[in-house]
Amino acid sequence: MIPRRSLITAPAAALFAAPERIEITSVKAAPFQLRRAAAFGTNRFTSDFDPNRWRWFGPFSQLTGAILVQIRTKQGITGYGMGGGGGAAVYAIDNHIQDLLVGANALNVEMLWEQIFASTSFYGRKGVAVQALSGIDLALWDIAGKHAKKPVWQLLGGAVKEKAMAYYTGGNLELALKLGFKAFKMSMPLGPADGDGVKQKIVDMLTRARNTIGPDNLLMIDCLCRWNVPFTLEMADRLQGVKLHFIEEPVLPDDLSGYEKLCAEVKGTRIASGEHEYTHYGFDILLRHKAAHFLQPDLTWSGGLTAIRRVATNAASYSVPVFPHRGGSAFAMQLVISHPNCPMAESFMTGEGGDDLMRLCAAPFENGYYRAPEGAGMGVEFSEAVLRKHAPQLV
Repeated sequence: MIPRRSLITAPAAALFAAPERIEITSVKAAPFQLRRAAAFGTNRFTSDFDPNRWRWFGPFSQLTGAILVQIRTKQGITGYGMGGGGGAAVYAIDNHIQDLLVGANALNVEMLWEQIFASTSFYGRKGVAVQALSGIDLALWDIAGKHAKKPVWQLLGGAVKEKAMAYYTGGNLELALKLGFKAFKMSMPLGPADGDGVKQKIVDMLTRARNTIGPDNLLMIDCLCRWNVPFTLEMADRLQGVKLHFIEEPVLPDDLSGYEKLCAEVKGTRIASGEHEYTHYGFDILLRHKAAHFLQPDLTWSGGLTAIRRVATNAASYSVPVFPHRGGSAFAMQLVISHPNCPMAESFMTGEGGDDLMRLCAAPFENGYYRAPEGAGMGVEFSEAVLRKHAPQLV
């Protein structure tokens, strides 16, 4: 009788080999501001009723609250990921989340995401805890790519497009035109709180913008949640001649019924939302309620690559495109270039006068399009000099 063990061929035996293990030895995080807090409001108020009190976002939101996560391994591979939540997220990582990582296998990226999300859910689910998880998840994917000696987008199945059309966010439309952009998004600083005559001011402002960029390019606005449902519906009707591609975040993120009504009734344009939504669970609610025509998750605070990859796939089944917020970053482009449901990427630093740190974290840009970085992992190398300048806690 032939011994049973000899029936297993050498290639088949390899299937039963122990999985590779890249052991995590340390997890650190540090705040690093990509924008000053003053860029997102002021803490100087004239009274209890000062409108600035509704617009002071503080040090934990947007690019003001960016963090850099550093994960080191026993095998000498170091991963970096950008997250959000500022010092509050760093505290959560230092005092809780790192317990779930040190000693674990860094290559079990999705399992670690699930464990961290479950363990922070009693105080997290959205906001700071998920912003911290986002940075960790991106750092783990960075390690996976560096271990495989491949860009992360190749680990996700490879490119589905050679390059991604970019849309410019900012106020210098003339410069953006020179850079080759064919899609433009403007911040909308005016709303119902600005009194009589504001509606015509908005029409005039956007008519000038349309005349500047020409009739065939895309024009969008970001309302930063300043509007309400009736105001949005009326303005969409008034602005039909301007041909807005979308109105972004006209009302607060939790006004689900408001977004449902807008998506059902708006004329002449569409509604974009999701920059301030969290994980595939939150985006699934928006999709099931038909509360957005376009989704705009940010990989650095909405749940990382693991979560937003699920969002993009789920949204495709609803025929809802995904335009990642700040999709021109090296981190977000790993998803954009590898997923068929991400047709456009928002600008990251390009044409906005960013500093050396933003330039380092941006994907390659040329004539209105972004490409994914070619380097292993996320394709971003944080030198000791960069860390000493922007995140000295990680040196």
